[in-house]
Order: sequence, then C-alpha cells, then structure tokens
Amino acid sequence: MSRALIIVDVQNDFCEGGSMGVDGGAAVAASMAELVANGGYDFVVATRDWHRDPGTHWAAEGEAPNFDTTWPVHCAAETEGAAFHAALAVATDEVFNKGEYAASYSGFDGAADSDGTPLTAWLRDRSVGDVDVVGIATDYCVRATALDAHQAGFDTRVLLDHCAGVAPETTVQATQDLAAAGITLI
Repeated sequence: MSRALIIVDVQNDFCEGGSMGVDGGAAVAASMAELVANGGYDFVVATRDWHRDPGTHWAAEGEAPNFDTTWPVHCAAETEGAAFHAALAVATDEVFNKGEYAASYSGFDGAADSDGTPLTAWLRDRSVGDVDVVGIATDYCVRATALDAHQAGFDTRVLLDHCAGVAPETTVQATQDLAAAGITLI
C-alpha cells in the first residue's frame, strides 16, 4: 500500500493577513517543504476552499458572521485569497477543490482540479492505504478531513506540528475527537 500526504487548505485567506487568518498559518506553510522532503510519501495532494457561491456559508452582506455556521468572505475562487500561500513550496500530484456552492470542511468533499475525480476514488485508484493529514485549521478542516479519511478506511495520522488551529479550546476538542475516533496523532 502507498502513503499519501493530504495538505489541507494552506491558503492565503487562512494565513496571517488573510480574511480568516490563523496564527501560525505561514509557519505551517513553510514547514511542508521539509516534511515532503523527509516524509517518504508516494503522493502529495492538497485541498483548497474554492468558493464561487457557497450560499449561507458566507455571512450575508451587512451581517456579522457568527463563526459557527457563517463566516467572513474567504477563498473566493480564482482570487489571491484562495491561492496557496507562497511559503507552501511543494509540488503536488493533485489539487482538490471543495465548497464551490456549499459549505465544505472536509477535503473528501473535494474534486480533483484536473478531472473532477473525488478524493477517495483518486487515492484508491493509486492503492493508497495510509494518509497523513496536515494544514489549516486543526479544529475545522483538518479535523473533518482526517475523520472522513478514517471513515473511508484509510489508516490516518494527523501530524500536529504541521497544523495550525483557530483557537486553543476548539483545537484541544478537535484533537480529543480525532483520538477518540482512533486516529493517530503525532
């Protein structure tokens, strides 16, 4: 079986200075090059929020986001905010877009940018059995992606040194949820 690295949402809007910047986002982006160089991965893929009209995922104009079900405008498709952070200096085998027309937290909701193949099918077509999940944010999209990877039958690890969370409380809860699900935390 092959091993894949899933890099989750290391995008400008989720790093410092972005519309939903997370402290440590740029450092996580920079950490990926060394991880990939030393990781022994057969495949490296990345997910990205790629919103065109995500409905109520974005707070309505003039309304404050509640940061639970509504969020500031972020990662609008084909904008600088949706671009991968410049420090993410790794080559990927594929990019998976998610959330074009609805809220989406899991990379497993995504489809390959090249041909629309779902992430699960793409990994299975390449005999991937093991995945490592890294990226932004530990307490939202990393959590959801890792849980879905595990649910899909992949041996799943989350590499916490290569993740950045939104808030300490929700990050702790996310790591507890991942551990309770049987996901290895490193």
